[in-house]
Amino acid sequence: MRAPPTETVSPTWLRPTPFIDAGHPDVQAFAARHARGATDRERAVALNLAVRDGLRYDPYRIDLSDHGMTASTALAQGFGWCVPKAVVLAAVARAAGIPARLGFADVRNHLSTERLRQTMKTDVFAWHGYTELWLDGGWRKATPAFNIELCEKFGLLPLEFNGVDDSLYHPFDRAGQRHMEYVAERGSFDDLPLAQIRATFAEIYPQWTQGAGPGSADFAADAERENRR
Repeated sequence: MRAPPTETVSPTWLRPTPFIDAGHPDVQAFAARHARGATDRERAVALNLAVRDGLRYDPYRIDLSDHGMTASTALAQGFGWCVPKAVVLAAVARAAGIPARLGFADVRNHLSTERLRQTMKTDVFAWHGYTELWLDGGWRKATPAFNIELCEKFGLLPLEFNGVDDSLYHPFDRAGQRHMEYVAERGSFDDLPLAQIRATFAEIYPQWTQGAGPGSADFAADAERENRR
């Protein structure tokens, strides 16, 4: 359900949902282990870093099943693409008592791999996911997608989050070349709008949804190899 346009904190943003399963034991344990700090802002910064670097970013293995898109599944696997990693951050934030929801946008990615480009047939990534955290009386956007090791392979600056400013993708990489730009906002949601994501992917990424995606190939290895060229 789309989150209401209000600045009043809703209990909904702290409750577990089918995908943001903040009550799952693994989610609770992750939050207890990593939510360090004296304030919600400090705990949110610590959680974002733990999700960013603790789960490998892997867009080759996309599972759009209900089970495959839950926070607890991504934690158990130790990897995920931008959407499940955003779901994980929302879940562990709620488990730590920090109101959280999901945000989405379509982005144009100028850094990809040949294998991924052949699968997608476009440089537009629909439903790119990030997390919105309620801190100090307002929403702060955090994007925990690219782990630091992958940033190094891709030649990207790691994306930091300080709990004060929105943290979205840098428009340029270390070399000053364009990396990513936002082309359309899709809004904020209290839980994962999986039906809408599936419908969009079936329309614009038919190979992915028909099982002809990159599969078990190594995204990090492909990124490092292409960045050396």
